[in-house]
Amino acid sequence: FCKVKVEHIDYKSLHVLHRFISQYGRIVPKYYTGVCLTHQKRLSKAIKVAREMALIPYVR
Repeated sequence: FCKVKVEHIDYKSLHVLHRFISQYGRIVPKYYTGVCLTHQKRLSKAIKVAREMALIPYVR
């Protein structure tokens, strides 16, 4: 995200969010994904919003 200068991570872009969710439905930590702290917080917030909107399941 830092390399391509992404400012906003949308909760509706499910194909992007699924890359950062484990097979059990948990958010993958930043030391596995290589994402900086700022974008990891934005990712987790977008994933949580998508879960609230029932776009992503809480568990698989």
